[in-house]
Parts: sequence; structure tokens; C-alpha cells
Amino acid sequence: MSPQKAASDSQLIARAQRGDEAAFSALFETHKRRVYSLCLRMTGNTAEAEDLAQESFLQLFRKIATFRGESAFSTWLHRLVVNVVLMHLRKKGLQQISLDETDNSQEEPVKRDYGDDDQRLMGSVDRISLTRAIGGLPPGYRAVFVLHDVEGYTHEEIAELMGMTTSFSKSQLARAHERLRQWIGEGVTA
Repeated sequence: MSPQKAASDSQLIARAQRGDEAAFSALFETHKRRVYSLCLRMTGNTAEAEDLAQESFLQLFRKIATFRGESAFSTWLHRLVVNVVLMHLRKKGLQQISLDETDNSQEEPVKRDYGDDDQRLMGSVDRISLTRAIGGLPPGYRAVFVLHDVEGYTHEEIAELMGMTTSFSKSQLARAHERLRQWIGEGVTA
């Protein structure tokens, strides 16, 4: 970010914290696409993503005075949005699957290969098919997949955000990878 852009963002934030509606509107315009995109990737549902993006900006309006500048505004906003989506998923009844559960679509338990590169996903895969496959993941798998593989959160951060253990986060991610490998390998797109 250029020094001028950072200065103008700081001024907008300061004005919005004092209740300046035009400054808040400018922040909304600047960040609305990224907020909606994150909500959509985490939920896989356009209607829910629109509602959650709106809820995120309502939360921002209520909480902007608490922003202290200890991190970049975009980082702080990102965390606020993730929390809004995760709270929604919890209320909706986020499906979390036991480490010992078997996948009903197979006869054998799901293989757990932690730390291995997934060569089938690393190749060039049609982006639209991958997006559809990610959207077809169960909410728990999808949330961990998006937070870890797309947004770059560590398993420790995901565990804290979602109220789960680190090993459970790793398990959800491994299962998401396994499901995606199966779908992509079979040419199925959810």
C-alpha cells in the first residue's frame, strides 16, 4: 500500500470513528468486495454471503471505535468478518465430524495423510470446477479449508477462531482435501 493510500485510509478510519457517515461509506466502498468474497468462500451460498457481508458492516459500524491501529485495518476487518461468518455457521449447526467417523461414500475409513503435498490438487485444475467442489464441501470442511488453504490461517488460529482443537482443525482439512481429490479425480463438481 502506498504511503498516500495508508494516510488516506487512516484519515477515513479516524473520521468514521468520530461518526462521519461519508467516511464510513468510503470504507464500505473500499472493502465491500473483499468482505463479500470472503463470506461467499466460507459459506458457498450467495444469499448467505450477502446477509453476512451486511452483518459484517453492521458490526464494523458498531465496533470501529475499538480499532486501535495495532494491526492493519484490513487485517482487523478480515478477522471481524471471519468471526461473523463463524458465529453464523455455529448458530446454523456447523457439522463437525468425529476423527473416528468413516465416510459413508466409501467402504474404508478416510485416509489421513497429514503434511503430504496433494499432487492431484496441485496440478492445473479448472478453477470453476474447483470452486464448485469447494462449495460442495460440508460447512465444517469448507470453513477450515478456506481459512487454512485460501486465507492462510494456521491450524492454531483456526482452532481458536472456531473453538476446536488444533488436531480437529487438521482432521477437517485432511477430510476436505480427501473429498476434493475424490471429486476432482472423478470429474464430479458437487
